Amino acid sequence: MNTADMLKEAQRILTLNDKGRYTVPTHGLYPFQWNWDSCLTALGQQHFDNDRAWLEVETLMAHQWPDGMVPHIVFHELNDGYFPGPGVWQTDRPTPTTGITQPPVLGLVLEQLWARSPQDDATRARCLRLMAGADRWHQWFYLCRDPEDTGLVALLHPWESGRDNSIDWFEALSAVPIDKVEPYQRRDTQHVDASHRPTQFEYDRYVALVQCFRNLKWDNTLLHDASPFQVVDPGFNAILIHSDQCLARLASALGEAALARAAQARCTLALQAMETLWNGDMGQYVCLNRRTGQLVDSPSIGGLLPVLVLPVGHPKLAALSQRLHRLLDLAPFGVASHWPEDDRFDGKRYWRGPSWLIVNYLLIKGLIESGEEALAERIVQASLKSIEESGCSEYYHPITGEALGGGTFTWTAAMVIEFLTYHAQALSD
Repeated sequence: MNTADMLKEAQRILTLNDKGRYTVPTHGLYPFQWNWDSCLTALGQQHFDNDRAWLEVETLMAHQWPDGMVPHIVFHELNDGYFPGPGVWQTDRPTPTTGITQPPVLGLVLEQLWARSPQDDATRARCLRLMAGADRWHQWFYLCRDPEDTGLVALLHPWESGRDNSIDWFEALSAVPIDKVEPYQRRDTQHVDASHRPTQFEYDRYVALVQCFRNLKWDNTLLHDASPFQVVDPGFNAILIHSDQCLARLASALGEAALARAAQARCTLALQAMETLWNGDMGQYVCLNRRTGQLVDSPSIGGLLPVLVLPVGHPKLAALSQRLHRLLDLAPFGVASHWPEDDRFDGKRYWRGPSWLIVNYLLIKGLIESGEEALAERIVQASLKSIEESGCSEYYHPITGEALGGGTFTWTAAMVIEFLTYHAQALSD
């Protein structure tokens, strides 16, 4: 498949999953608007419809909570094909949403949308409104998920990470009580192979956490301390730091000096705190179980995502780059989400091994910014190799390239457009 055909197919998929003001990740399996899916999808949309890209993000941010939290799903219309739906969450919002969040890529996306748009007064006004919302969201993270001002925020549910069933969460999930879980029926395994999805052990605990927070009426001033699951993820925190770095640059360019200073101050503290998550034996960052105070023995992709934020010349960059090169040696169809030589690796089960183009995108962006262009190009080519082998699927077996999860997947198509256009240009400059 040549470049023109890839771009045409990617645009077809974005159009197929377009609901007018928002996109769904794929019909059937994920029939609503997901937070970071939607933001990253806007990057692909902008390639052929700039206004539609801004609208995608505006639709998401219209459902920001009064306290600043941006939910991980917005239930725009009824659909009983997904569990847990709004009747389980019971968040009492004008438009039903979930009560947890997702990786905050919005700052990253806003900086790109602004840079690629006609910078007229109307676009400036749109950008300023969304930037203010992103800043409120970031403030919420540090207020509600870092109450002791450590500089790093905790996840209270695996779904917040975007890496739902990573080995990173297993120990912390094991401490979540499930004796009061209400009866439920999963819907995900009706759409895709159950052997590719999170296990029942995990799902019971996902639901138990939702019920725990629901019993507290989704009061974000209470959830952190009440949650039996508190994990500090270097990948999630790297995304938050990077998004703040983007906000700081964007705010400075738009004359919002106070916002820029606040965002940069958050970055400075968080980058210093990130070093507490370094595992020298692995040569990468790892998660912290905040409940036990122990670092987690799990070599996942989350520990490599700090390449997004480490400055040029940082002493840890060489080790992370070496790990990424080794991952591509072991698994040529994109960066594996878990270390293939670890006996817990599963190349077909969601976030326990498969490669995801959105993670590849984040790694590529960080590597380009830190001067590792050759490694970035290697990941681009591995990503496109997956597309050529298996089309725009949800994720891929990193060793065989087999298509896994949902098909005709929106953010995968958006990333294809990024790799074939903007990143191609960045790598050639």
